[in-house]
Amino acid sequence: MMANQFKQILVTGGAGYVGSRLVPALLENGYKVKVLDLYIYDKEIFKDYKNNSALTEIQGDIRDTGVVHKAMEGCDAVIHLACISNDPSFDLDPTLGKSINYDAFRPMVKMAKELGVKRFIYASSSSVYGIKEEQNVTEDLELNPLTDYSKYKAECEKVLAEEAVDGFETVTIRPATVCGYAPRQRLDLTVNILTAHAWKNKVIKVFGGNQLRPNIHIDDMVTVYLTCLAAAREQIDRKIFNAGYQNHSVADIANMVKNVFSEEIAIEVVPTDDNRSYHISSQKIEAELGFKPKYTIEDAARGLKQAFDKGLLSNPLTTEKYHNIKQMQKIGLT
Repeated sequence: MMANQFKQILVTGGAGYVGSRLVPALLENGYKVKVLDLYIYDKEIFKDYKNNSALTEIQGDIRDTGVVHKAMEGCDAVIHLACISNDPSFDLDPTLGKSINYDAFRPMVKMAKELGVKRFIYASSSSVYGIKEEQNVTEDLELNPLTDYSKYKAECEKVLAEEAVDGFETVTIRPATVCGYAPRQRLDLTVNILTAHAWKNKVIKVFGGNQLRPNIHIDDMVTVYLTCLAAAREQIDRKIFNAGYQNHSVADIANMVKNVFSEEIAIEVVPTDDNRSYHISSQKIEAELGFKPKYTIEDAARGLKQAFDKGLLSNPLTTEKYHNIKQMQKIGLT
């Protein structure tokens, strides 16, 4: 294994969906890791690593500057995942969403600079582009966020660009919709919820169907962040990268999920007024960082089906912790 250029990584939101796969991968790659998270979905998500001295867990709120300072001390890189994630979750309480996703951001970035963090990796969203007619939606296109969630993601990108200075390397990642199995599972994302319905009800309900959804397998998403840590400064500093794999319509995704099951799965199409439709090009990250996705939508559905079959995800359609909105409402997050 190559020596890592960064020794200790802070992962905000590290107990979330992507974090629950990323943190173990960082540990396996020889990094020391601090996790700062509210732990509202599973307080024991890293129970298998309790005796690993390279992992420090801090339960706290990124809006609390004292907690952020404690978490960030001694870290030379930050991967900032923490947010109220996706449009419906944000819309549940827009004031809460803004306070976490935007208001807390600049103070955190400034603190990172003050504490000597060398690289700050920000998880934005491919939804910042809005609906584009272009065949290839590349990083240099104008942003047109359609929702408050995507608007504040875009605003944070501007903040990060404003705060960038020599010696404080910044990079923005615009991920596609993540899919696949993780210890902290989300079943409110396109591929994942369609797979859950296929497994539980033998029926996939498609709302609309023509909307495009760019997707990326969670294991590939983890590799994106590892790649961002390993890259040289000149490859990454002050740059923006899309991170996706396949752009497919929701109807096509439903058929891919259906094909993973041996038994007959029905597809039911219902009208929707949700016409959000996104597609992105991920050519830049391959050309400049050498990242090429390995896993397909079918791989994600297959992994989820195996998890359902093994009983790893009990009552997938009704258990609150697999659905961000349901869990936020259950605990009264403020």
